[in-house]
Amino acid sequence: MAVVARPAAKSASDRFAIFKEHLRRQGHKSTSQRDDIAHVFFASKRHISVEELYQAVKQINSRIGYATVYRTMKLLTECGLAVERHFRDGEARYEGTEGQHHDHLICEQCGKIVEFEEPRIETLQGDIAARLGFRFTGHKMELYGVCTDCQRKQARGVREARVLSRDYS
Repeated sequence: MAVVARPAAKSASDRFAIFKEHLRRQGHKSTSQRDDIAHVFFASKRHISVEELYQAVKQINSRIGYATVYRTMKLLTECGLAVERHFRDGEARYEGTEGQHHDHLICEQCGKIVEFEEPRIETLQGDIAARLGFRFTGHKMELYGVCTDCQRKQARGVREARVLSRDYS
């Protein structure tokens, strides 16, 4: 499998300039509300839903409407600065397109999303595609399970239940 050189990461100001140029080319107005949404999104380091982004932007601009956040995320996706993800919970979440390719581990109990990279997986899927006659162009991997924190909470709950059942026996 060939190694592809990745372009240097763009700064938040570079991404903002790309967004502004996209708005101009598409004939959309540049507004302070769109600017605020873009800035908050670029500063976010997680998979963020429209609702979570809306709540964060409301902290700095109370005039923001939910529909404006939704439409702005569509614009950021159109110009390649955001990618929309749908995990098992069905809620659309967005992440920036900066950084290396990665896969996701998602906790089925608390919703925590952990990004990871594993070169063996990348090599294996390329090998499988070639063996089956496919020209490999990419993939999206989501692994589901229970995170360490939730496992601890479950274990603590089981221990407490045992103690309670002994006390009432």
